[in-house]
Amino acid sequence: MKNIKLTNRISLINKKFRKKEFYHYLKTSNLSLVIPKIKDKYIVVSQKRVPINKINYEFPSGIVEKKETTLQSAHKELKEETGYKSRSKLSKIITFYTEPGRLTTKITGYYTKNLIKISTPEKGIKIHLFNQRDIFKLILNQKFNNSSHIAMFLYLITNIKNR
Repeated sequence: MKNIKLTNRISLINKKFRKKEFYHYLKTSNLSLVIPKIKDKYIVVSQKRVPINKINYEFPSGIVEKKETTLQSAHKELKEETGYKSRSKLSKIITFYTEPGRLTTKITGYYTKNLIKISTPEKGIKIHLFNQRDIFKLILNQKFNNSSHIAMFLYLITNIKNR
């Protein structure tokens, strides 16, 4: 097995699979995500995503740093990307692998509806308030493209009551 370090957080793993075959995958950081809600609207952020060369709509999310829990990361990303802080403990939604065929990344989602505005979003990020129908339209129009965010949202709205 070869481990080729690409950056501090990403390694390319070339693992022997069969006699003359190798399986290639990326060892990557875990992620946290927050689905914040104000009344009947969700806070969604938009920013340019270089790999797809488009403005993409998504929920606040980011890398879980070393010595940081997914919960700490979620609080940090909520504040940095939206300028909001949750007044109560974030509720965990679910944890799953983002792409288990090629990445080691796990994403953990959280939910909150008890928010207070404390600052402005970080540079390059715009915040939006959308209802559930608006988010579905963004998904259908390929403007909300992150499959992990879509899966987390669908899980939240179909499996958790009183949210």
